[in-house]
Amino acid sequence: LQSNGCGPGFAEENTSSEEQAMLKIAGKSYLASPNLPDFCGCSPGWSSAFYGAECFDSEVHSYLKNLGKQKSSESQNIDAKKVELEQLLMMETKNYRKTIKFYQKLLQKERRSKGPETKSMLPKLRGQLQEMKSKVQFLELVKKYAQAKQWGVESCVLPTVIHSGKADTMDMAPMDESSLLLYYNTEKQQCNNQNGVRVLQAGTPLGLMTYLYSRNAFLEGYVQQFLYTFRYFCTQEEFLQFLLDRISSTLSSASLDPSTSLTKIWNRSFYILQAWIEDCYSVDFATNTDLLGTLKEFISSKVASLNGYGERLLSLLEHASARKSGSADLCSGVDKLEEESEEGRKTLHSLCKKLSEDVSRKNFYWKLSKGMGPVGQYQRERLHTGSAVLPKPCCSSFTEESSVSLARADEVGPVLLMECSAQQLCWQLTLLQQEVFNKCHPVHFLNSRALGVKDKCVAVSKAVSAETVSLKVCNLFLSKCIQDQYLLQLLKNADSISTWVAAEIVTCHTAKRQVSLLSKFLSIAKCCYEQRNFATAMQILAGLENLIVRQLPAWKILPAKVAEIMEELKAVEVFLKSDSLCLMEGDRFKTLPTIPSAHVLAMHVQQLETGGFTMTNGAHKWTKLRNIAKVVSQVHAFQENPYTYAPDFKLQSYLRQRITRFKDADISALAADNCANFHQIPAEKHSRKIQDTLRRMKATFQ
Repeated sequence: LQSNGCGPGFAEENTSSEEQAMLKIAGKSYLASPNLPDFCGCSPGWSSAFYGAECFDSEVHSYLKNLGKQKSSESQNIDAKKVELEQLLMMETKNYRKTIKFYQKLLQKERRSKGPETKSMLPKLRGQLQEMKSKVQFLELVKKYAQAKQWGVESCVLPTVIHSGKADTMDMAPMDESSLLLYYNTEKQQCNNQNGVRVLQAGTPLGLMTYLYSRNAFLEGYVQQFLYTFRYFCTQEEFLQFLLDRISSTLSSASLDPSTSLTKIWNRSFYILQAWIEDCYSVDFATNTDLLGTLKEFISSKVASLNGYGERLLSLLEHASARKSGSADLCSGVDKLEEESEEGRKTLHSLCKKLSEDVSRKNFYWKLSKGMGPVGQYQRERLHTGSAVLPKPCCSSFTEESSVSLARADEVGPVLLMECSAQQLCWQLTLLQQEVFNKCHPVHFLNSRALGVKDKCVAVSKAVSAETVSLKVCNLFLSKCIQDQYLLQLLKNADSISTWVAAEIVTCHTAKRQVSLLSKFLSIAKCCYEQRNFATAMQILAGLENLIVRQLPAWKILPAKVAEIMEELKAVEVFLKSDSLCLMEGDRFKTLPTIPSAHVLAMHVQQLETGGFTMTNGAHKWTKLRNIAKVVSQVHAFQENPYTYAPDFKLQSYLRQRITRFKDADISALAADNCANFHQIPAEKHSRKIQDTLRRMKATFQ
C-alpha cells in the first residue's frame, strides 16, 4: 500500500513490450472495478489474517470518518459515504488510465528518437504512476473498510445470533456471552479499535462461530483467520449449517430497517458465506460434493427468489467451479470482469515490482557464521530489466532446425543442462515451481502430521500411497472433517526434483563432467534463492546433500568459490528454519516474488500445532489458532506477486522429461554403475602396493 520509489539507475532503453502489455491491462482493470456489485470481493484477504487490526490503520479510519463532511454539515451515513467513495475511485482510475496511455506513447517516442527531453520525462512520469497507483489502492482499502464496518452487532447482542438460529426459542435457557467466549484485557493500541481493551482469547465452537457476527470481526482480521482454522474445532458441514440456520431464521427480516439486529445478522451471514466461497472453495466445496449440493439446494429453494444475494452466490459458485476445472466458458459476464480485474492487478503489481526492484535488491543478502561476511548479493544488474527478462536461445538443440527431438531427452542427457546458462535454467525451474505452488492453499499446510509429513522427510514413503495414509494418527481436525491432501503432491514434486539433481550428477561418466554439473546446480540454486525462489533452492540443496552425492570424489576438485555456494545454501536453510515469518519481514515480499519451501513451512506449522488446542474448561485457544492463521496466510501473500519471466516451453519440456525419468530412481544403484563415483587408486601406486605385499609374504616363509 506504500508507494515505492523509482530506482535511480533504471535503464529506459531496456523497457520491453511485455511492460506495455502490463500497462494496457492495468489501465483496464482499475477502470472496471467500480462497476462490480457491492457484494463483490467479500473475502478480507491474507493481509487481514496477517496484520489483524493493523490492516486498517488510523489514516484509513480518519479518511472514512471525514468523507462527505466538506459537502454537508451533517455526518453522512455509511451508504452515502460509499457512493462518494465509488465516485472518487472511478475518477482516480480514469486519471490513472490516461497517464498510462501517455506513458506508453512516451516510451515509443523515446525508442524512436532517443531525445534527451523524452528520456528525462520518463522517470518523473513513472513516479506519478506510482503515486496514482498507491492512491487507487488506498481508496480500495477504504472501500473494503467501509464494507467491513457494516452489518455487525455489538458483543452484548451476540447471544441473539445463537437464538436466531433455533426453531423454538421459548424453551431456550438464556445464554450469557461469558459462557461462549473468553477475553483478556490489554492496553488500547489501535485508535480505530472500538473495544480497545478486550481481545478474544478462547471460545467454544459455537462461541467462535457466533463471534463472526461481532461488529469488529472483519476489522480485527477474525473472519479470515477463522476461515483458515475452523476445521480444528468444527466440520465444514457444521459451519455451513450454522450459517444457513441464521439465514433461514432471518428471512422475514431481510427487507426491514437495516439498523435492526436481525437484518444485520441476515446481511452478515451472506457476507461470511460469500467470503468462505471466495477464499476456500477449492479446499472445502470442490472436494465435498455433498456440501456443495446442500448449499446450492438451499439457495435455489429459499433465497434465489428474494433478492440478488441468491443469484450472486450461484454465479459465484459457478465461476469458482469453472476456475477449478479450467472451464473459462462457464463464467458469467460479471465474473469475467472480476477475473480480468484480478489478472490486471497482478500484472500491474509486476510492473511496479520492476520499477522498485533495484532499490529492494540492495538490502537482500545473507550472513554466514564462519566469518565469510555478506554473500549472495545480486551481481547481475540487468537481471530483471525488460530486455533481460526474455531468455536468449539457450542452445542449438532447441531451435526449429534442431535434429534432436525432445522426445529423446534420455539420449541427449545432461548436455543441455551444461549448454544452458544457470540463469536460464533458474527462470524456467522457477516458472515450473510457481505452477505447482499457485495451486496450493494455506489450509493445505494444516494438520500435516495426519498426512505422514515429518521432519527431515519431504513426503510419505514411496511404498505407501496417499490413499492409504492413516488419518487417525495425530489427526488434529475433527474426524468427519474432509482434508484435501494436495500438500503431499507438493512435497512429492519437491522430492522428485531433489532426486533428479542427484541422479544427473551420479550418472556423469567422468569426474570433470561431475565437477561441471555440480557447479551448474550450485549456480542455479544460488540464482534461485537470490530471486527468492527458496523452494527450488532447497530442493537442489537436498539433492546435493544426498549421501551418495556427498561422497563423490568430484567435491575435492571443485573450485573454492563454487564450494562456498554450498555454505551459502546451508546458511539460507538455517535462516528459513529460524523463524516462521522470516520471509514476511520488511516490504520485500510486496515487491519481489517469493516461493517458500513447502516442507519448511509445514514444519513451522507443525511446531505451532504442538500442544493442546483447548483449555481446562473445554474452550478452544483462539490465540493459538490466530498464530497458525498468520503463518499460513503468507501462502496467499506470495501468490499475489507472480514471477514474470518469459516461458521457454521447449526448455521446460526437456526439464519435465528429465525430472520424470529420475523421480523414482535409486541413486545408489545408478552410482554403482559409474566408476567416476568411486575413489580411484593410481595404477603405479596400486602395483607398488601389491609388490610390497608379496615381498612381506615371501619374507614370512623364509
